[in-house]
Amino acid sequence: MSKFRDIFRGRPKYVTVRSQSEEGQGSRRELPDGLWTKCEGCGTPIYHKDLAKNLFVCEKCGFHHQIGARDRIAQIVDDMDAFEEFDRELWPANPLQFPDYEKKTQADREKTGLSDAIMTGKGTVGGYPAVLIAFDFFFRGGSMGSVVGEKVTRAFERATEQRLPVIAFPASGGARMQEGIFSLMQMQKTAWAVETHSRAGLLYISVLTDPTLAGVYGSFAALGDIIIAEPKATVGFAGPSVITETIRRPIPPDLQSAETVFANGFIDRIVPRTELKAALTQLLRYHAPVHSQRV
Repeated sequence: MSKFRDIFRGRPKYVTVRSQSEEGQGSRRELPDGLWTKCEGCGTPIYHKDLAKNLFVCEKCGFHHQIGARDRIAQIVDDMDAFEEFDRELWPANPLQFPDYEKKTQADREKTGLSDAIMTGKGTVGGYPAVLIAFDFFFRGGSMGSVVGEKVTRAFERATEQRLPVIAFPASGGARMQEGIFSLMQMQKTAWAVETHSRAGLLYISVLTDPTLAGVYGSFAALGDIIIAEPKATVGFAGPSVITETIRRPIPPDLQSAETVFANGFIDRIVPRTELKAALTQLLRYHAPVHSQRV
């Protein structure tokens, strides 16, 4: 019998995953690598195509898995083929000659297909044109360096010129330390771009995804006219370890969850990813100028 099993076991690669219900019971489950994903929330194995079909949200526990910038925009716009990407040619430099920085960014470019940790462009959402900004946490933790800050700024400037709303999806650990002050100055630059857009009487919706932290949260991400968050997203300025070291005592585990931030009035709505496009379409419709037409 064991020889018969070996005939089939030689073909796919296998990995062992353990669901939460199996922990401590010694039972194991073998699954083909690449076909299944272990839910980070409940540990349940999920067929990868089913997870993608449900926008990478676990149907069992509702855990929102991280997704890249391209997937994020594809979930929101009406037609990804008609999406007009901005500033694809901008690439990060190494102003401080940080060791191995070019090698690491090149590896992330190959992994994500992006020139840096962000994608910006113009598309329609529910028939309403908008400028979209999406971060990619898989590229240097979504950190904001000079290129990311420049692309955010240019996106708001285009939206101001064309009188379009902006929808941003930050996912970032903060400023990019390898670029030093060149990274930190992006906070002021992006905040001013938001202010200019706001003074023109235009709508900015910020959708906080997991995680939205530090310099990104402390600049343009927290300045939306309407601030939405995905369930259980980590939102805040300083990280938990920094807070603990500063106040010299432990902090509640849910201190920086979107639900806690919402309860304290810094978030307007928490919207599951599966309902997000409908919610954004509704907001765009409510705030569309009377004379404007849906595309």
